[in-house]
Amino acid sequence: MAARIILYTGKGGVGKTSVAAASARRCAAAGLRTVVMSTDPAHSLADALDVALGAEPTEVAPLLHGQEVQAQQEMERHWEAVSDWLGELLAQRGVDQISAHELTVPPGMDELFSLLQIKRHDASGAYDVIVVDCAPTGETLRLLSFPDICTWWLEKVFPVRGRLVAAARPLARTMLDVNLPGEAVFAEVERLASNLVDMNAILRDRERTSIRLVTTPDRMVVKEAMRTFTYLNLYGYLTDAVVVNRVLPDATADGYFADWHATQREQLETVREGFAPVPVLTAPHLPRETIGAAMLDELGDAVFDGRDAHALLHHDLSRELTQDGDGRATLRLALPFAQPGDIDLKKVGLEVIVRVGGQKRTIMLPAALAGYETAGARFADGALEVEFERAGDGRTADAR
Repeated sequence: MAARIILYTGKGGVGKTSVAAASARRCAAAGLRTVVMSTDPAHSLADALDVALGAEPTEVAPLLHGQEVQAQQEMERHWEAVSDWLGELLAQRGVDQISAHELTVPPGMDELFSLLQIKRHDASGAYDVIVVDCAPTGETLRLLSFPDICTWWLEKVFPVRGRLVAAARPLARTMLDVNLPGEAVFAEVERLASNLVDMNAILRDRERTSIRLVTTPDRMVVKEAMRTFTYLNLYGYLTDAVVVNRVLPDATADGYFADWHATQREQLETVREGFAPVPVLTAPHLPRETIGAAMLDELGDAVFDGRDAHALLHHDLSRELTQDGDGRATLRLALPFAQPGDIDLKKVGLEVIVRVGGQKRTIMLPAALAGYETAGARFADGALEVEFERAGDGRTADAR
């Protein structure tokens, strides 16, 4: 049976690591073999669990393992041939050894390799639940967009690139004094891209994979959570719950914390209305740091309040494609909290390119729509609807 995969993300400092750890403990207590892993470069999972963790899963409780993925080790495992070739090339150009080693890894690439640990655990069959403590939202969104990029690269660019380099290698060696990458380098890049394509399928499997946003009832944090929710829908990832952490109790409605309490209640209402029908789970502002088994279990009891932590709490699809019998089709893409002026849309072949703010998503249409053109688009009720019709009657789409 395939593992249930739950990813937690949120703005730095909202308590996502504590919520992820509490969720994992609750899954293990329900009798499920569980691993909780941190892909955040600034690891704090070991602090939350109050145990020592390493690069490999470590048993921290019955049926529960913890892991702090070491991105550098993952990078060395998956990028060795490319790194060696680039390092040699830079060294030949006079770059010192230390600098050459640093320059062989594109920014953020080492953290990308951390995601492959999810695929590894899923393939092993050793766990029923995989809980992931992700990096803060901006980094998480960047990493989650990588599989789409790699899919495009693998399908559109890599075969052509390989043929061009093979043809250019003799010329480069004789005239340019440059060693072009060998077959081992191309094999490594292709293997990495293929693994990330597989990761894409796992992360977008809405029957078992979901993302949970962790926020606090503070206006700036809630706004970021809303933007993140929009982008997750843009990328096609399912958000099955929003966790509002550190909610002041009603006992603070009077006195020194009265204004803060009132502001939190306003933001809670904003979250419940804005994210509906996605479930909103809440946790109180606990009197002590959420460290160790007892405090994590108290947090887990508050967040889930009788629910199963491993359950899929929401099932709505963010993207649907429908066709009728009159030669028309409609693509519906949920973009909650987006504004019409933020959306840019165009179709190139079977690719529909949607931009929202600084984020871009390329959606591949089925081959059956190869002869269709865009017939119009509209944005209403938090969703973008793009209409297509058979070539001959279409017009350029403009999202309004």
